[in-house]
Amino acid sequence: MEDIVASLRKELGERVVRTDSEVLSAHRRDTWVVSDLRDLEGRPGPDPLAVVEACSTADVVATLRLCREARVPVVPYGGGSGVCGGVVVPEGGVVLSTRELSGLLHLEPHDLTATFRAGTNGMEAERLVERECLTIGHWPQSIGLSTVGGWVATRASGQYSTAYGNIEDMLLDLEAVLPDGRILRTRRTPRASVGPDLRQVFLGSEGVFGVITEVTLSLRRRPEASRGQAFHFESLQVGIEPVRRMIAAGWRPPVVRLYDSRESERHFPEACPTGRAMLILLHEGPSSLVDVQYSAVGEICREAGGVEADVAAVQKWFERRNDVPGFRPFLEQGVVLDTIEVACPWSRVAELYQQAIGALEGVPGILLASAHSSHSYRSGTNLYITFLARPEDRDDMEATYRECWRRTLDATVAAGGGISHHHGIGRVRRDRLVDEIGVSGVALLRSLKHALDPDDLLNPGVLLPGPTSGGAA
Repeated sequence: MEDIVASLRKELGERVVRTDSEVLSAHRRDTWVVSDLRDLEGRPGPDPLAVVEACSTADVVATLRLCREARVPVVPYGGGSGVCGGVVVPEGGVVLSTRELSGLLHLEPHDLTATFRAGTNGMEAERLVERECLTIGHWPQSIGLSTVGGWVATRASGQYSTAYGNIEDMLLDLEAVLPDGRILRTRRTPRASVGPDLRQVFLGSEGVFGVITEVTLSLRRRPEASRGQAFHFESLQVGIEPVRRMIAAGWRPPVVRLYDSRESERHFPEACPTGRAMLILLHEGPSSLVDVQYSAVGEICREAGGVEADVAAVQKWFERRNDVPGFRPFLEQGVVLDTIEVACPWSRVAELYQQAIGALEGVPGILLASAHSSHSYRSGTNLYITFLARPEDRDDMEATYRECWRRTLDATVAAGGGISHHHGIGRVRRDRLVDEIGVSGVALLRSLKHALDPDDLLNPGVLLPGPTSGGAA
């Protein structure tokens, strides 16, 4: 395997191909709880043979070509902020980092488009377009850690999605390098009817079908006005109905977040009475539209039994919205935890919530099971389910973690929900993919994978269920 490192260095140079121990260790995994737990327990996964810090599309092409010839696995790596085990480097693998493949290539204010290299940090990308009084409108909690290419590869959603859409609604075109080194470039048009949309092959692909190198996004003008609003309701189940009604009526506040009583007490103790469910909203756009929407949404909430709350709660959420808590302090105390974001039609939300929370409350050692809704659509919404559990025996931590996931996804599927809203599949959900797209759907993806990457060298072990040569599940 050392031959591949020598080959990469010969073609790309010493500066691009890194083998120093700190760099290798920093790129062997993402922020999946299981990887963090295994590190804590002294069972870390292997380091990569090398980290290729690609500086150009040509570097990506050369890396994939050389590794394919040598039958060496390659794991694409963006910001490393994934939470589902999308990055777990297999023994003898090479990491292909896009972080040096960064920067704004072209900004067209008239067309409202910006083309970035895929490794561009999300917050930096936003700042680059803000100079022209524009915004991407995509605000994942990980915006300061993630990359624009990673947004596409994981089919990400942001905190303003109810009005602005998700990453698939913002993506105009992309460039990607296929596993054999060929370059694919889609066309930059607002819409096309030319057969299947090839962008969809890479949206949510998690690096198994190719490496994204450039992304063009459709932008927005920065809003003229912004106004917060807050209400509390008897319960999350009661609060869901006014959210459904406002969306059905055509109102689109960018931020619509409804917390159950447990999360409301934790996040908004000053603004929300104990036992009540807190709804926070943000209205943005032309001043006249903001005023009309604020009034109409307020009326819908009050008619549904909502009680107006201190708008300072919205500002409090803004101040902390991009804080990304670490798992290690909890794990050190013997507590496993995670968030599981799912989605379902409006008619099934209450059932999904009750079944998922009830299932989690039956896990031995459970400390907390709670949820909130943060992304809504005409035909349904998501639920962001949180659990914390402390098993009696620390040796049972990983088993308890997996049991919490199993029960939550079982309840989701039984209620007719989708198993992932925006974090992706990675390893934690891959064996449940059949619940989402069926046996035929999995077979279709396998056929596509085999056609593009017959030796399963590009990010093996991710997305597709079943036997794999990839890292630990």
